[in-house]
Amino acid sequence: MAEMIAVAFDNPTQADEVLDELRRLQQEYLIDLEDAVVVVRRPDGEIKLKQSVNLVGMGAASGGLWGGLWGSLVGLLFLNPLAGFAVGTMVGAGSGALSGKITDYGINDDFIRSIAQTLQPNNSAIFVLVRKVQPDKVLEQLSRFKGRVLRSSLSPEQEARLQQALSGGAAAAGTA
Repeated sequence: MAEMIAVAFDNPTQADEVLDELRRLQQEYLIDLEDAVVVVRRPDGEIKLKQSVNLVGMGAASGGLWGGLWGSLVGLLFLNPLAGFAVGTMVGAGSGALSGKITDYGINDDFIRSIAQTLQPNNSAIFVLVRKVQPDKVLEQLSRFKGRVLRSSLSPEQEARLQQALSGGAAAAGTA
């Protein structure tokens, strides 16, 4: 089961830096992220979401492949597989991009926006769904970032350890 964690930062770029660090840790197999979203509240109060997974691009690519395959098969029936491939690819990519645009993957966008309303202007936050983690090693790396836990599905002890690490303290013994 994945754990959801939302952490706020006092500047607009800090959440992006944390996401970069989490991606680096993921490459070292210290954390397994299911989803991550960076939220920035601009000085004018507008909220901007940055999804870590490009659903439109993914949908267009997979739709284009499926459309090309089915278009070729239909084109074979009419003795023109090349035209069927071209038309199928275009239709598949368009419908895949549309489905990617309306699909909500991972953390619910409405939930993210409701929590993001509590951010001060010119601040940022990161929302992550974590499948697996090596807590001691990850907390050690995240301790250089100063933030505050907004919400989490962690146990109270795990959340306290995370908050302590984000406050600049050493991670307490135990597991997160």
